[in-house]
Amino acid sequence: MVLRHILRTKIQTMDPGNLRDLYSNMVVSQIYETLYTYHFLKRPYEVIPVLAEEPPRISADGLTYTIRIKKGVRFQNDQCFPGGKGRELKASDFVYAIKRIANAKYASQNWAPLNGRIVGLDEFREYTKGFKKEWDVDYNKSVEGLRALDDYTLQIELISPWPQIVEIILSDTCTAPVPQEAVDFYRQDIIRHPVGTGPFKLKKWQQSCFIELVRNADWRGELYPSEGEPSDRENGFLDDAGKPVPFADRIIWRIIEEDQPAWLMLMRGYADALAIPKDNFDRAVSAERKATQEMTDRGIELKTFNDPSTFWIGFNLKDPVLGKNLPLRKALCRAVDRQRFIDLFFNGRDEIAHGFVCPGLDSYDPNIAQCGYSRYDLAEARQLLREAERTYGGPIPKLTVAMPGTDTFYRQFGQFLQRQYEQVGITLAVDYMDWPTYMERLNKGQCQMFSSGVSAGCPDAIDFLDMFTTRNFAPGGNKFFYSNPAYDALYEKTRVMPASPQRMELYRKLERMALEDYPAVFLNHRVAYTLNHAWYKNYKPHVFSYGLSKYRRVDVELRQQYPELLKKLEREGK
Repeated sequence: MVLRHILRTKIQTMDPGNLRDLYSNMVVSQIYETLYTYHFLKRPYEVIPVLAEEPPRISADGLTYTIRIKKGVRFQNDQCFPGGKGRELKASDFVYAIKRIANAKYASQNWAPLNGRIVGLDEFREYTKGFKKEWDVDYNKSVEGLRALDDYTLQIELISPWPQIVEIILSDTCTAPVPQEAVDFYRQDIIRHPVGTGPFKLKKWQQSCFIELVRNADWRGELYPSEGEPSDRENGFLDDAGKPVPFADRIIWRIIEEDQPAWLMLMRGYADALAIPKDNFDRAVSAERKATQEMTDRGIELKTFNDPSTFWIGFNLKDPVLGKNLPLRKALCRAVDRQRFIDLFFNGRDEIAHGFVCPGLDSYDPNIAQCGYSRYDLAEARQLLREAERTYGGPIPKLTVAMPGTDTFYRQFGQFLQRQYEQVGITLAVDYMDWPTYMERLNKGQCQMFSSGVSAGCPDAIDFLDMFTTRNFAPGGNKFFYSNPAYDALYEKTRVMPASPQRMELYRKLERMALEDYPAVFLNHRVAYTLNHAWYKNYKPHVFSYGLSKYRRVDVELRQQYPELLKKLEREGK
């Protein structure tokens, strides 16, 4: 049985310690596993053990986490091991994974959430800065707060309580165990030689064309879940309850960056599922937001779900024009017709962002729209602009927004913003640039305004709130350079609190504190529309976990009948 997927961009690495992007995670999470993950079917999302034996034992002060590791888990066979036979997973492999992220010479993108968290880990990072290369570092150097008590017991000691450590770090692909033998053997080529504990392993990777994984015959095994939401049985998601996974023998991702070739792959039956491209939306989705008759005739099903994310035009608050001119920032917010933007660029499918905490997160405020932060009001925008000119001491000069791309979407987006601001007398220039240049300038605070966004990695909104703390200035997540001592103090109080109604209220208070200062034009929250063939079973959307291919199944007979169905529809003129 073969799963046929599409990757919409090339990936650069299969090394979990230094990847953050969606597409790399989609592949790598089939090979590597984490201590914890989210249950495939249950909603609200529930954390469950994977490589851990059970939930962590947490000390009364919330500072010490003791985690038992499953016995009998083995790394896949690979030439990096003596005799090519994969060895058993040990608690020390997790110590190594976290130390590796801390190694400054490894330059992991995943260091930020660990910074200042684990006793002794920052000191270990300073120690690594004295070496020329990452593999020169002695990983036997102890870290007080990161220890393998024995082969099957991991202990982590925190500097201060971190209630989200399981969701943010221990469920994240970045801390998936990579055997030190593999890193020492492959060195920089570890990015092309994944050695994991998961149900699949890499067979072939032709970087610009395709990736092929095959079943790991030595995987320990797992059973398909027997519990889920009440609707899961009716929707067929429990038909395979209790059966051994994975069902597939192979997974093939074809790398197709253009929309129309990807669409044709789906329509011809060469791909099992696809997010609907913008130009094909009306062909796939009716005015009632259901699958069109054309899709139904082909046995293609529609699924929609909130993809927890927020997108914005950010303001650099260090900028001399924007930073000290609240009326100007408010005018820029009032002048953008967000619904028009969503209709033009996303077929009307997304939701207006009235704040930055998105639907799907535990602390999302369903009443945030009533505050009016994203209100579209040209008359008020013009009035605010006059006030802004008095604050500035004259006419507002031309503003510039940075776009992280040069393709048609970004050019049309830039033109849209220019027309929006022309209506109120604001002149906007658009600076289109490639991604590396954009990120370099953004992290140096060299963008006056910028198009950006973020997707949630867990149901807790703490990462969204951290985007506005002074300590997290770029190259951290605070690209706005927003600084508010009252916000910082309240954030420090809430970040160590366990989940509770009181914490939820403080989260919402923090969001409104930042919104009152108008650090950005918050635009939209993404709503995903995907299509899948009827033969593609157990395709339940999941926004916080990627290693789900083990649960997918193909009705091979139904797939084999598809070419005849297409011929029949062609004869009927459909």
